[in-house]
Amino acid sequence: MAVTPRPGTPRLLRALNDRAALELLLARGPLTRAQLGEMTGLSKVTASQLVERLEGRGLVTRVGEQAGGRGPNAQLYAVTPGSAHVVGVDFGPDRVVAACADITGAVIGRVELSTKDTDDPVGVVHTAVVRAATSAHAEMATVRRVVLGTPGLVEPDTGDIRFAWDLPRWRHGLRDALGEDLHTPIAFANDVNLAAIAEAHVGAARGVDDFLLLWAGRGVGLAVVLGGRLHQGSTGAAGEIGYLPVPGAPIPRDTGKRGAKGAFQLLAGAEAVRGIGREHGFRGGSAAEVVRAAVAAGTKGGPFLDELAARLALGVSSAAVVLDPPMVVLAGEVGQAGGSALAERVQHEVAATTLVAPKVVVTEVTEEPVLQGALRTALDAVRDEVFGSTV
Repeated sequence: MAVTPRPGTPRLLRALNDRAALELLLARGPLTRAQLGEMTGLSKVTASQLVERLEGRGLVTRVGEQAGGRGPNAQLYAVTPGSAHVVGVDFGPDRVVAACADITGAVIGRVELSTKDTDDPVGVVHTAVVRAATSAHAEMATVRRVVLGTPGLVEPDTGDIRFAWDLPRWRHGLRDALGEDLHTPIAFANDVNLAAIAEAHVGAARGVDDFLLLWAGRGVGLAVVLGGRLHQGSTGAAGEIGYLPVPGAPIPRDTGKRGAKGAFQLLAGAEAVRGIGREHGFRGGSAAEVVRAAVAAGTKGGPFLDELAARLALGVSSAAVVLDPPMVVLAGEVGQAGGSALAERVQHEVAATTLVAPKVVVTEVTEEPVLQGALRTALDAVRDEVFGSTV
């Protein structure tokens, strides 16, 4: 049956114009009514009506004046920061970090709490979210969404947690429990996927439609971005590269059991990195410290970096030869510590052992990438809701 095209009703056109104006104000504001009209192609009358409508709904506000020629100064308008807020959360086995941002994306509140002495996920997330909002002087009623980054599997269709490594109390149904507790929409997201979102927005993958992000730290993980969109797979398990069967490590069975480690994790995870370091005479309190020591050693650290790169390249090659991306971003504590010395070695190894030769670069999101990705994910969803319902 043929689908009748939806007519361009005045209401729909107003909504489209409102959204375009709000996006312009976010990207290039503050702006005058005349400037908005010029940039959107609207007449002066229509642009003035649009601004009045958005101002009446509390979505834009006057922030100053722009000196004109002979006439009066023109009012400058910007998106009202407090019209909505979001909270991003980075939750791990030892600590939780929560940050509150206004609708412009400005982070205006942040808290960090220990999670070592609690087994109540609802209680600790509640405390972190409320304290983040309070530190931002934001009412909880204006917090339109909370996105929580966590290791493990997240259902793509529901945003609920399926399984979280190192977090035994985090189980399916937690999203609904948190939503009822906080009275706001909740969504979980895999931490490595969120790091990739941050990388695409403000990092090394800006403007790159297809790329992989290899997270090398305490654990190993992979995020896949294709056509500018995050690929999560049918069950949310896309990128769980720690379970990739690779040569040089035993292939465990029953990997779904809590605490079970896959072959690539055994070969390239933090414990393995420290083991390689001991073999080459480099030690540290963490895998990242071992890698930094090897990099600082110059040529003496070369054999260690060669071995680490060869192991990481096994995971990168397995994905790259299937997807053929132009870029691979090396992230996580180990990836950052290795820097260009490690990235260049991984790039060489992948090109030498496969038919593809993606550029391997170091992450440019060095500060809390998971938290930044959680905030960006929440902001995108809330802006769609707020900006898409102005009339």
